[in-house]
Amino acid sequence: MKNLIFERIRQDITNNNIVLYIKGTAVFPQCGFSAAVVQIFSQIGVPFKEVNVLQDTALHEGLKKYANWPKTPQIYIKGEFIGGADIIREMYNNGELEALLEQHELNNSGKVA
Repeated sequence: MKNLIFERIRQDITNNNIVLYIKGTAVFPQCGFSAAVVQIFSQIGVPFKEVNVLQDTALHEGLKKYANWPKTPQIYIKGEFIGGADIIREMYNNGELEALLEQHELNNSGKVA
């Protein structure tokens, strides 16, 4: 089962520029950390794929092992695990997040995530 979950994660992060693994949805986040991450990416104005980990327990647990990161949300940009809400918030506040997005030509580029 683990291999199927890992393959699903690999497909998500390979086929999408920005993936937010969150609790809930972008419209209705189910935790404050997920809401904060959605708000940051929405403010920047870049498209992203959201994945609601609450809909699939195996995915939620597998994601923790895949990134070796015990928390949700988890953010991937161009296939690379970036971190969780605190890291994204810090990167946003000091300008690193927008610089990273620009580096990958994703900042307000209109590309589908």
